[in-house]
Amino acid sequence: MTATLTPPATRNHGRYALSREQVDFFHNNGYVGPLTLCTPDEMAEHRRRIETEVVNTPGPNPKNPSQCRHLDRRVVYDLVTHPAVLDPMRSLYGPDLILWATYFFTKQPGGVEIPWHQDLNYWPIEPLINISAWIAIDRVTKENSCVQLIPGSHKSVVPHIKSVGEMAFGEMADPAFIDQSKVIDIELEPGQFFLFNEKTLHHSNKNVSQMRRMGLTSRVTLPIVKITHDVPPLFPGHTALLVSGRDTMGFNRMGQPPVG
Repeated sequence: MTATLTPPATRNHGRYALSREQVDFFHNNGYVGPLTLCTPDEMAEHRRRIETEVVNTPGPNPKNPSQCRHLDRRVVYDLVTHPAVLDPMRSLYGPDLILWATYFFTKQPGGVEIPWHQDLNYWPIEPLINISAWIAIDRVTKENSCVQLIPGSHKSVVPHIKSVGEMAFGEMADPAFIDQSKVIDIELEPGQFFLFNEKTLHHSNKNVSQMRRMGLTSRVTLPIVKITHDVPPLFPGHTALLVSGRDTMGFNRMGQPPVG
């Protein structure tokens, strides 16, 4: 008698688990979304707390108050570990997940362009396995610099070169490897998010509107991945958090969530 394997998206990954079609879409395109974490009205309350408890306050990284605020602010931790975010990740990468970074990407009016890039170019993890959530805190449109990405670009590694012009990053993907005809805009309402992997080419234009654009990203990996904690873009004393399942390897320095 031949055993029948249960498709990953139908296993016990929670009420927000992805469908098999969404799982296939992610693997074919390098992203999936928009997905919904909360309503715009619910995000308005989270936004108020972020603006009063997080923005312009010191964080775990003394050189960058936008980084890893899930380690010291419960409102950030609760957003990035909500089942609506973790269940889809479990559908794609299995039950054992380690949260190793978060970042607020905030562009005020006039905020500069983030160049085309693949995240793996910048990160101190080995092997380079990661899934990211990009969560809209504000409404995100083409006018106020939504993320653009290229579906299917995760299937190869693109060389990076020194950035040209006024850019937020010092390195950018080589333009010779970017097919602009395939670019899509990821517009989001507050409380929506999308998932993407470490090789998906993405960027955002200069914010030419009069509206702020704030997004919160979370970086999640697997227990088999070794994090080099104390080097840029991370910082001395950095820790990772087990947010699902078990740490089956014990490779990394693990911490505890902030007190609620």
